[in-house]
Amino acid sequence: MTKFVKSNEAVVMGALYAGCEIYFGYPITPASEIAHGAAKWFPMLGRTFVQAECETASVNMMFGAAAAGKLCMTATSGPGFSLMQEGISYLAGAELPAVIVNVNRAGPGLGNVYPEQSDYTPAVKGGGHGNYKTFTLAPASAQEMCDLTIKAFEMAARWRTPAIVFADGLQGQMMETVRLPERESPPPDFSAWAAEGRPETRGNLVKSIYLDAAQQEKFNEALQAKYAKMEADAMWETYRTDDAEILMVGYGISSRIERTAVDILRREGVKAGLFRPVTLSPFPRKALAGCAKGRRILAVELDAGQFADDVRLNLAKEGLGAEAASVEMLHRMGGEVVSVDQALAAARKMAAR
Repeated sequence: MTKFVKSNEAVVMGALYAGCEIYFGYPITPASEIAHGAAKWFPMLGRTFVQAECETASVNMMFGAAAAGKLCMTATSGPGFSLMQEGISYLAGAELPAVIVNVNRAGPGLGNVYPEQSDYTPAVKGGGHGNYKTFTLAPASAQEMCDLTIKAFEMAARWRTPAIVFADGLQGQMMETVRLPERESPPPDFSAWAAEGRPETRGNLVKSIYLDAAQQEKFNEALQAKYAKMEADAMWETYRTDDAEILMVGYGISSRIERTAVDILRREGVKAGLFRPVTLSPFPRKALAGCAKGRRILAVELDAGQFADDVRLNLAKEGLGAEAASVEMLHRMGGEVVSVDQALAAARKMAAR
């Protein structure tokens, strides 16, 4: 079945097909339709919708629900995401699966409701305290707002970690055709660790505190080992990269602009290609290195350079120092979006050197 829907609504549809049982919501533009849709559809399908009094409450409600073995989610934008950072750290510290959708708006502070990608660092690096990471997915279409929400629940359950769907205000508000899954995902079994209230789970203990420093270090080491294993589930997309001389790199809405630019450049005889990380954490570092070797790189983003810095860092980690040094950035901020013409001009300038 296909539907013509707003991308924010596609998130709710994906969550329902993923088996999400509870939505804890607090509306904030440009993500409000996610809460509105959940308030309408969750009760209709026998699921639970809770209107939280604030973003801090919603993320901590998720802690309680996830500890009891329930698939749960919330959605927000930049200011609310900032308020959730402590709760996300607690979810990671207790190894609890939960999904947070962040539809980025311009900042800092209250900013405005137009699109940015400037929440990159707290989403990808962990904006709360402690040595934790999240599983972070970056959709580029309404279809992926649905599909990657389903994937976020799968990864959250598999790795017992909070998962983030990282979008922006332009994506959240656009409307496209979405093909819905044929069936709902099977429910995961959390009985081995969750405090579900049944006699067989009575001995399960959910916690994020170790008063002994040696135990706390051992737990942190186990987390880092888990995050290393998560790299096997990194996702990416390439477009016309086989013979590319200039490699555009971007995610989300920026990658759609780059894809159009690549096609135009090819018609002009400029060998351009696109590498798009679908997961920002874990970052598909080795795949990027394979595409970037010997090529000039243009990172396109809607922030001050957080993504370009990460591209350079990941290339350097793979021993591609020259390629890391060649990375140039094209960006806009404050709710302004990079245009196709701007991407073309930057790529043509690189090609002319």
